Parts: sequence; C-alpha cells; structure tokens
Amino acid sequence: MADQQAAMDPPLPAQPGFPLARPEVEALHAYSAPLEGRRGLLRLDFNENTVGPSPLVVEALRAIPPEQIAIYPEYDGLREAVIANLADRSHGRPGLARPLLSDQIGLLNGVDAAIHAIFHAYGDRGETLLTTSPTFGYYSPCAQMQGMAIEAIPYEGADFHFPLEAIRRSLLQPADGTPPRLLLLCNPNNPTGTRLAPEPILELAAAAPRTLVVVDELYEAFTGDSVLPLADFEATPNLLVLRSLAKTAGLAGLRMGFAIGHAAVVDRICRVTGPYDINSFAVAAAYAALQDQAYVEAYVAEVLRARDWIAQQLIRADVRHHVAGGNYLLLWPRGDVAAVDAALREAGILVRAMSGKPLIDGSLRVSLGTTEQMQRFWQAYTRIEGLIST
Repeated sequence: MADQQAAMDPPLPAQPGFPLARPEVEALHAYSAPLEGRRGLLRLDFNENTVGPSPLVVEALRAIPPEQIAIYPEYDGLREAVIANLADRSHGRPGLARPLLSDQIGLLNGVDAAIHAIFHAYGDRGETLLTTSPTFGYYSPCAQMQGMAIEAIPYEGADFHFPLEAIRRSLLQPADGTPPRLLLLCNPNNPTGTRLAPEPILELAAAAPRTLVVVDELYEAFTGDSVLPLADFEATPNLLVLRSLAKTAGLAGLRMGFAIGHAAVVDRICRVTGPYDINSFAVAAAYAALQDQAYVEAYVAEVLRARDWIAQQLIRADVRHHVAGGNYLLLWPRGDVAAVDAALREAGILVRAMSGKPLIDGSLRVSLGTTEQMQRFWQAYTRIEGLIST
C-alpha cells in the first residue's frame, strides 16, 4: 500500500545533500570566535580580564551543591542586584539619576546573545542598521541574517574621531526617507577605542524616536562615558544599553549580559530568547561579582596604570600606535604583521591582527592586562621588532 501511494505522489524536487537554510544564512560568513588552545598563554587577543574573577566568585561557585546542577536555574533577585550595583555611588561612580525597575533589566547569555536577540526582535528584511566602521564584528552578521542593509559610517582622521555629523544626517535625513531601524554604537568603540560623551547619544535618541538606539557599553568601566546616569527611559523609550560582566569582572567563560532600557523594549528582546538561557553557575557568579565592586574597580585601575606604562614605551620607541578608551590599543608593526603575530604566539603571547578591517588594516589590537603582563609583552615585542627597549 505504501509503495502504491508513493507511485501516486508527485516526485520530490531534486535536493542537495542537506537542507538549505534561509538565503540570508546561506550567504552569511559567521563571526570568528576565539581560537581554541588559548589556555596557558598570555591572552591579549580578545579583551578579556587577564587575572580572573573576584575570590568571592570562586567561593560562590565552589559552594554550589550538587543537587542545584539538576534544577533549572532561578533568576529571582538578580535583576535587583544589577540595579543595586548600578546605583552604587561608592568608588567615585556616578550612580543613577533615576531609579531603575526590575522589568527594565534583561538578563541574557552574554552581550553577544543580547545583540542577536535585538536583531531577531527588531531587524527585518530591507530595513537598515546604522553603525560605525570599524566596530565590533558581530553586528554585521546579525544584520545580514535578518536581511538588513548596513550603513557603516567610517571614523574620521588619524585619531578615529566619532563621525557625529554623518551619523546625525543618516539618522535624521535618510536618503530614502525611511529612518534606520537600528543605530548601534559601541562606546568606547572596539577596536579603535573612540569615545563619545553621553549627551550626544541621548540627543540622537530623542531626535529619532522610530529608531532603536543601542549603546554597547562593554568597555564603559575604562572610561566612565555611560549614558545610564543621565538616561530617562520613559522619555526616550527607544534607548537601550548593553552591559556585561566579561571584561572587568572576569566572567567571560560563564556568559552574563544585561540589556537595560524601557520595560516594553526589554520585554520584546527577551521574548526571542530561551527561558533558561543563563545557567546556574553564571547566576551564582554574577551575584558574587556584583557584590564585589571594589575588586572590579581595583582591576580597572591596574589596567589603566598598565595602559599609561605601555603607551610611554610605544612613544619612546617611536612605534605608531593609537590608545584611547577600552582595555586595548592598536599598534602598527614595522615588520610583516602576520610574522609579528606568529612570533608573539611563539613567545606565548596572543594578540589580534586587524587584517581586512577598514582604516586599521595592518595593525595589531593588543588587549591590556596588568603592568607586569604588559612588561612581558613589551619585552617580547621589542625583541621581535628589533627595537631598543628603554
């Protein structure tokens, strides 16, 4: 009977060896994640915390009872802990001008997942992402997988100044008359370190209510240029801020990110995520990290000291470089970039070549660690490049 039914059915169209995805996905080049085999090396390639998390985090993880691993994670109180941390005015932090509510905090599996969810919730075929260039490489594939057009405005001049007027024109006077669906700003920008004061960002959001203005503040702790102390999400519901515990608190391996904004926007982003995307270990670590802001501030202060030290060495050795915001800098080797990159790896030090990146092709992005770690980097770099170290 089955054979008879098969003979009656029309033949299936010829198929390749596997089912094809949507056209946008078939044409997509995936974002390149960190390489394997990085453990045991000096990790100056992906802007991670280079010393590890607070001892309170390690304690909290070790205290997790075995039965908790068999239970789905619970998030009660974590949003309130985030708010308390953001409102904390100790250590010279500005705190919040307006209190946040728990429904204004989205919990996500790292900021990468937050970015993906934003595009999934708000991006659609034919709409436009407005951003800068060069910037974090994950924005573009997220836009492409939704079929969006990308308008990337280059940074300006040798110091990579923020193209504020060009962004304003594209946002408020789009060529086709349709405002961009998303404006995504990394502040300070990765990889150029370009900083933008919060006031112009808030002005852009207020002037373009039909555009979701997303501010990626992963590296804010190294500059203090946050929009949160001035933000009023009721007045500008199209403003969204992204934060993480990866770069400063040292939780990159556990994935914990936050989307902060109007409750309705946060709700829509969270609608396109899974119910248990954040695991119990990340929750326990996040609680502990948020309670030890002093540890984070001490780590940031050490990174800034290291940044000043390495900048002085680069100046004395007359190495072309650019250092601004964030826990990273750019430098241009005199020798072949790939060869210098490979030689540093041979010395046990990982950096990231900016090959093919607009405006900065031929440079290396070097993450900043402690002063001792940067001294180790500098010793290897001067040997490889044949520089005279002072």
